[in-house]
Amino acid sequence: MKRFLLALAASALTLSAAAQTSLQQAVASMSSKSALKGAVIGISVKDSDGRELASLNPRTRLAPASNLKLVTTGAALHAFGPDYRFKTALAYSGEVKEGTLEGDLYIIGGGDPTLAAKDTNALNANALFWKWKSLLKSAGIQRINGRIIGDGSAFEGHLEHASWNYDDVGTYYGAGTNALSFYENAIDYKVSASAEGKTVNLTQAYPDTPWLHFQNYGVTGPAGTGNSLYMYTTDLAPYAELRGSFATDRRPKTEHFANKYGDLTCAYYFWRNLKETGWEVTGGYARINRSGLIEGADFVPAQKSASERVSIGFTESPTLRQMAARTNFDSNNFYAEAFFRAMGESASGNACYDSCLVAINEVLSDLNLPADGILQADGSGLSRKNVLSADWMTSYLTAMLKSPAFPAFLASLPAPGQGTLSVLKIEGGERLRIKSGSMEGVLCYSGYVLDENGRPVRSFSILTNSLSSSSAQARSAVATLLTQLLNM
Repeated sequence: MKRFLLALAASALTLSAAAQTSLQQAVASMSSKSALKGAVIGISVKDSDGRELASLNPRTRLAPASNLKLVTTGAALHAFGPDYRFKTALAYSGEVKEGTLEGDLYIIGGGDPTLAAKDTNALNANALFWKWKSLLKSAGIQRINGRIIGDGSAFEGHLEHASWNYDDVGTYYGAGTNALSFYENAIDYKVSASAEGKTVNLTQAYPDTPWLHFQNYGVTGPAGTGNSLYMYTTDLAPYAELRGSFATDRRPKTEHFANKYGDLTCAYYFWRNLKETGWEVTGGYARINRSGLIEGADFVPAQKSASERVSIGFTESPTLRQMAARTNFDSNNFYAEAFFRAMGESASGNACYDSCLVAINEVLSDLNLPADGILQADGSGLSRKNVLSADWMTSYLTAMLKSPAFPAFLASLPAPGQGTLSVLKIEGGERLRIKSGSMEGVLCYSGYVLDENGRPVRSFSILTNSLSSSSAQARSAVATLLTQLLNM
């Protein structure tokens, strides 16, 4: 790490006065593009020592959208270390007699967002369950005279931040997380158009959620009207509605919606796997609710969770460096929120959103960063209450250069053409590492410019809010400035 920092210091390039003038002119030129007319823009460019090279409204606080994941992933890597792994434990109540567990089996979540996830670094459901069954066999358990209970209670508080938009909460990217999840708390549905004015064709693909009362109010719309299907759901009750329309000229597709009962889904699928592979399980499946009570698929609280449990063992997630890369390459909200909640739980023993902010502020203080340039609400950037300035972001990126976790942080960022940057085409873009951020009216890009040896020489943050043009038009204007940054 010491040699890395020395090499980084040696690579710091100070732009000439003429080059800085040219860069400032490029900033002004970008802001005058017709695609950005009426937008609120904040720009900051700094060298690796934190000296400002060019700027525009650098201290204006704007919505960063998924640019906030830079803060969450960097803070998590700094706090936990790149090789940190989440643990999921198995334990039981009762006792084991002649190979039979006379009691309940608990799956105790530790915040791992990768359980049965669509992630090449993670175990699929069958491989995960094989490991869990191996733990049972090692404990001398061959049969279970009891239930399979999912316990995600280690993360207190609501699954989602209260400021998330209502229509986002039912989507896969607004699923929210507790300490025990399954398949990134998503449900896949196959959707296709029927006759105009008729109910859309809808089939649940994976996972099954037999407890969910689902109403399909989606309508097939006229050609050219697009896709406005949203699921509306909550963890307050096992009920969901599909609303909106799906045009007759749209091709069949798979929609990804939110599953608010990841803990119950995990217990259900392990229970089902046990029975399908020849294990005798006399009880059903259940979860621990917010009151600490066991409730099954009927959602009738039955009894308190066992206070005394016998530990069997645990499985581990991929490393945090692997998960951070997935988070930033794919802009994965679910992973980012899991990191955010885990930091709160680790720092204070409480994963409510307010406690998570305390944990983030501890990391920022350790990096010697002021807190007055950022107001953070969640970990993913989905909340419109998140605001930060371009100047603060480049200060943060500069501070991260000195973190022991910086190599892993830098490796987590895609270059143009990769991940969510697949639509960003820049010649020589392999020398850029960028996190994008977008939502309606918002387009942001922040990251690093690398030298020929792959060392960061400049940090930048380009935040645009209140856009009235298309994302493609705004992206083209930003790409011109990024090209200028490369050629300085």
